[in-house]
Amino acid sequence: MTERKSDWDALQLRPEDHVATALRAFKKGEMAHVKLAEKTVVQSLNEDIPLCHKLAVMDIPTGTRIKKYGEVIGEAVIDIAAGAHVHVHNIKSLRARTEDQK
Repeated sequence: MTERKSDWDALQLRPEDHVATALRAFKKGEMAHVKLAEKTVVQSLNEDIPLCHKLAVMDIPTGTRIKKYGEVIGEAVIDIAAGAHVHVHNIKSLRARTEDQK
């Protein structure tokens, strides 16, 4: 059986990832169908999520080193609820730092 593109609209690449990538723009209250390997899970969204941005697939406590693609991409600066938009407003980069450029 082949999978239809409409069966999922967000992608989590590794089981240890805290986030998935939105493959379309979402509005608050919508359900994202998140694909991970051979399964698809449904995540309720509590914020708007722009196309190609990250959404939390689990609760992420402050200080957690957030993984995407199996790699740490930053650290949560506040508690992030499952279904939230994950971006520069609630994580800090551990690689690119503006204070290092001064």
